[in-house]
Amino acid sequence: MFQHILVAIDPSPARRSAIRLAGDLALLTHAKVSVLHIAASAASIAAVLPLEDDAEAKAVLDEAVAELRERGVPADGTLAHGLTTQIPTTISTVAEEAGADLIVISPHHRNSVEAFFNPRVSDAVAHASRVAVLLAPEGPDEQEN
Repeated sequence: MFQHILVAIDPSPARRSAIRLAGDLALLTHAKVSVLHIAASAASIAAVLPLEDDAEAKAVLDEAVAELRERGVPADGTLAHGLTTQIPTTISTVAEEAGADLIVISPHHRNSVEAFFNPRVSDAVAHASRVAVLLAPEGPDEQEN
């Protein structure tokens, strides 16, 4: 079934459900999991502003890899950098280059107006990727307010 799962995470609490789901699938299928975290930056007219510093980004990545390994899942991690507009393309590209056969990602729930002006990364990845995409539902304790 699945041999290599890429789980793309961000610093939100929703990452926990994606990590759990990727780990559960990996244990069932004896797959390897690659964790991808992109330290995002936003571009304005005058500057590029990091939205997360490297230490925070590395901590999020390391925590996810450690959680998977503690469960007995072979896991590695990649920290990438990119503009918020590049995140979906980066996820798809990394998945293809790594030979992943599944991408696990958490959708962030937004109202329709917000989603119109700021599409979800999960939607863009699902539409652009040549790799299967599985959306991990957020648990009640993981939803952002």
